[in-house]
Amino acid sequence: MSLLVLCDHDRGTLDEASLEALTFGRSLAATAGITCEAVVIGAGADTATALLAAHGAQRVHLADHDVLTDYGPEAWGETLTQLVRSIGATAVTACGTDRGNEVLAHVAARLDEPFVANCTDIDPGDAWTMTRVQWGGSLLEDATLDAGTRVVSVAHHAVEPSPAEEPGEGLVVPFTPDLRAEVARTVVKDRVVLTQGITLATSPVVVGGGRGVGSEDGFAQLEDLAGVLGGVVGCSRAVTNNGWRPHSDQVGQTGTRIAPDIYIAAGISGAIQHWVGAMAAENILAVNTDGEANMVAKAGYAVIGDLHKVIPAITEEIARRRG
Repeated sequence: MSLLVLCDHDRGTLDEASLEALTFGRSLAATAGITCEAVVIGAGADTATALLAAHGAQRVHLADHDVLTDYGPEAWGETLTQLVRSIGATAVTACGTDRGNEVLAHVAARLDEPFVANCTDIDPGDAWTMTRVQWGGSLLEDATLDAGTRVVSVAHHAVEPSPAEEPGEGLVVPFTPDLRAEVARTVVKDRVVLTQGITLATSPVVVGGGRGVGSEDGFAQLEDLAGVLGGVVGCSRAVTNNGWRPHSDQVGQTGTRIAPDIYIAAGISGAIQHWVGAMAAENILAVNTDGEANMVAKAGYAVIGDLHKVIPAITEEIARRRG
């Protein structure tokens, strides 16, 4: 019996979220008394396996087929379903990213099994009990799953990826699914690069601005601070609604979920939708004139004052100390 972990990659570059899933999966498998195995699908999969054994994978299934030229939810879902049936997997999991949840939804439909998304804790047994996040993180739900094959995803950023104390064997096992041509109707055909280098999702420092910034021009001060800190600028939904910043800069439930070392939230009230996107930050510094704002209450540090005075002062002091 085994637990199968889907490890996502982009043309051979392993997604960091996959190591979260594998870290969670190996612990779950150990508790359930089953083996932890990984699967990597499609072109470039063979170069995305280097870290999987170190993170606990006993076997690494390499799925390859002419149809699997790039990511496609139907093709990946059918491939993973066939592998689950082929090895008789007890459970299958992935990180609860957009891709991970999308592929597992296809798998669950094909297996005619329930799918439980975004779990933070699972206690295996005859019937698995689990805690999962709902409503973007504003609600924790306790659930029980009784199924032939358990299909679950682990909430993104719910665990910190870490190598196993005892690495897995990492035995590479080729797998060729039987795929019809029509599953390739939803496959990535082309990409347009919008950002290069550090992105909102990966930056260790994010400087966010909300309605309190006041205007599109007001974000120049935030850009200056992000520049000296080697970070990027984000914003709240109110800002994108006003047309001050593009949607790609939005932090929140309907935007990007961030996990920086520090998030500096300037002029942001901290509505629950925004908090969902920011709550994985290691540290939060809120700058706001309203000492009762939700973001101030949730932040580890706060400056109650005018951001148009506070942010330039921080930038100036950093520059002074750096000489």
